Amino acid sequence: MNPADTDRATARLQIVEEHIRHENNHDLEGILSTFGESALYEEQPWGERHDGLRGVREYYEALIAALPDLHIEVQTQHTSGDAIILEVVISGTHQAPWRGLPATGRKLEFPLCAVYTFTDDDRLAGERIYYDRATVFRQLGVFHEPQSALGQLTTAVAHPITIARAFLRHFVSRRGNRVAKQRQ
Repeated sequence: MNPADTDRATARLQIVEEHIRHENNHDLEGILSTFGESALYEEQPWGERHDGLRGVREYYEALIAALPDLHIEVQTQHTSGDAIILEVVISGTHQAPWRGLPATGRKLEFPLCAVYTFTDDDRLAGERIYYDRATVFRQLGVFHEPQSALGQLTTAVAHPITIARAFLRHFVSRRGNRVAKQRQ
């Protein structure tokens, strides 16, 4: 890597570190100051895009309200020519409505991967995050593994048509297998 590329990578890593510091301090203005004018925040598990500084602000306002003790702990960082990728652990307590779910008061702790891209002047152009929604919902107490007794009950109550179709497919499949064996 030539010295100019090393300087650019260092500047970009510094802005990401500053960004996370502001997130951990719940400093909304500080967070926004790390983005360039054409800010973009993408939350892949929900298929959401928050365009511009206003959209990014609204996203963070809701997040900080829902998790007022939000904490981000960096586990690993990867630097490439045009992006920085972080593996982090997110933790916090669900204290306000989030995505239509009333506050549960439950603790969250889950892994997340974030991809940061940059403007020509090394501000954040975008942040794209990936995490497992099921893990988050399980920790909030609104999702149960289908193999567990509670998961089976929840699935049966919440999805009777789906369960009826699955049962019907299973019944038809078993009957079809018996007919096929009888023909052999």
